[in-house]
Amino acid sequence: MGQLRSVVLAGGGTGGHIYPLLAFADALRRHFPEVRITTLGSPKGMENELIPPAGYDLRVIPAFQLPRSLNLNLLRTPDRMYKSSHAAGKIIDEVKADVVVGFGGYVSVPAYLAAWRRELPIVIHEVNVPPGVANRMGMRFTKNIAVGFPGQPQAAESLREATVVGVPLRTAIARMDRAALRPQALAHFGLRPDLPVLFVSGGSSGARTINLAVAGAAKKLAHAGIQVLHVQGGRNDPFDVPTDLPVPYVVVPYLSDMQLGYAAADLMLCRGGAITVAETTAIGMPAIYVPYPHSNQEQKRNALPVVESGGGLLVDNAELTPEWIERTVIPLARDPQRLTAMGRSASAYGRRDGDEALLDFVIQAVAGR
Repeated sequence: MGQLRSVVLAGGGTGGHIYPLLAFADALRRHFPEVRITTLGSPKGMENELIPPAGYDLRVIPAFQLPRSLNLNLLRTPDRMYKSSHAAGKIIDEVKADVVVGFGGYVSVPAYLAAWRRELPIVIHEVNVPPGVANRMGMRFTKNIAVGFPGQPQAAESLREATVVGVPLRTAIARMDRAALRPQALAHFGLRPDLPVLFVSGGSSGARTINLAVAGAAKKLAHAGIQVLHVQGGRNDPFDVPTDLPVPYVVVPYLSDMQLGYAAADLMLCRGGAITVAETTAIGMPAIYVPYPHSNQEQKRNALPVVESGGGLLVDNAELTPEWIERTVIPLARDPQRLTAMGRSASAYGRRDGDEALLDFVIQAVAGR
């Protein structure tokens, strides 16, 4: 394995960009304890909440949303991008970077531009189809494209030559043993070990449709003997859950230790974000995916291969109701044989080594500059 002395990581805005960045940074640190790791972020992104507590150097640079149509912002873009890439370039020069690795988000674009001007190796990691607008722009400057899922190269022309490396996952999840961690997780949430657990999460921000549908089915779930561990989401309003249920229904506003939720669960109800799909399949978690509807359907494309392999179910956001949960979720949660088979299929699709595989890819890119 070649030596890396200084690496700049660019990515921000949402957890989907930041969590893989952090997982990759951890892999870098494991293999190269002396490596200098510098991350680039924007002033208002989630990276400000997540990266410094993880122990990595975060440098904030100006970042602007790239216009998708002809408007006044398009006229302002060249000047804004010059300022942003100039700021990124100063940091790249200061830390004497060997490579820039981008994970998407608008802050990645100035990093790609600055690295290209310096003829520095650029590696892009992409988890969505179609690729995000920032990474699409970055692909003009490099052929070192890595993707998270096996179907991506066939699904998008811009990813035809990409290398599948998997998604870098948080170590606590990638290395977890669900069965061994389960007693601790159940005790942590006050859940009973003799009843199945439905784990509900709409992602870090939450999902109103999911929250209301599951809460609306709380009595039916409880009387069927199904416990619920429900992550409300940091940007969602509280919802009402009956207080006289015969089994636990636990609501938490936000869950940073997702491995505990996964370990406690027998079945998950969730969105279809790329990181969620990567995590559930890596650990063999049977899941019901409810893709975010207001987008270009990338969440549906993320989850569909898992569903087709037998590792989960798919339901449209508009169809998720308390009645649907009663008809579909309750029988599934009470069928351990089917859950075991789904988990096995999910695990066959997922992988846990995305951090290591991406590191190998980056080292090859630097060696071949």
